[in-house]
Amino acid sequence: MQALPPALFAGVRFLLAGMLMVAYAWARGGRLPASRRDWFNIAVTSLLMLVGGNGCVTWAEQWIESNQAALIVATSALWLSWMGTWGPQGERLSGLTLLGLGLGFGGVAVLVQSGLSLRAGPLPAYAVLSLAPVFWAAGSVWSRRAPVACPPAMTAALQMLIAGVVFSALGLAAGEAQRWRWDVDALLVVLYLAVFGSCIAYSAYFWLVHQVPPARLGTYAYVNPAIAVVLGWWVLGERLNPTQVLGTAIILAGVVLVTWAARKPR
Repeated sequence: MQALPPALFAGVRFLLAGMLMVAYAWARGGRLPASRRDWFNIAVTSLLMLVGGNGCVTWAEQWIESNQAALIVATSALWLSWMGTWGPQGERLSGLTLLGLGLGFGGVAVLVQSGLSLRAGPLPAYAVLSLAPVFWAAGSVWSRRAPVACPPAMTAALQMLIAGVVFSALGLAAGEAQRWRWDVDALLVVLYLAVFGSCIAYSAYFWLVHQVPPARLGTYAYVNPAIAVVLGWWVLGERLNPTQVLGTAIILAGVVLVTWAARKPR
């Protein structure tokens, strides 16, 4: 399969997923937001989480292996915990949480340094990838603090449509249409990410944003790296060297500490 251009690829994925989710939400009685404020909050969340967070990953993975990318993105759990302290509704960080935050960011530094030393990817790619979990966490916290009068399924669908329009416009402006090549593998990838990655996974995550505290929400980061490492090894032949394994362990230890510290007694 030829590599699809990143912006148009993301645009097609989110437009398809958004249309499927709008149809689903509408069939279940969901309707469009009525207020400008709701539209504004939906747009901000879309720009932060999907355009910023997902877009950074999509662009950086042109050079960085998927397993490394997933491990760096796992630090979203750390950012979620820290940003969850902001504002009058925030919670103070304990000493254990601060230790976990420090470990997590140290693990990212180890991974980035290892990747650069192996020339696995250019520095700008790692810099952009490191911003992805920041955008993702900021969008998650914004969405939680600025709920809209619209069912979660419809809200997620509109976020995907907004992201799809933005990505498609960026791709067309960058001349990516000339590089687009359809084949069976490309079609399957787009369909898989649209249905499972967006319609199912993103909608489930967005629903959880409003159900659990930010620190506990970040526990999803336990699963992503493990799956990415296994699939990267099995499907793409990717490997982790000892230094990268060390960075992985440090990141996961930091995430575990932060989440453990966030637990409260009943």
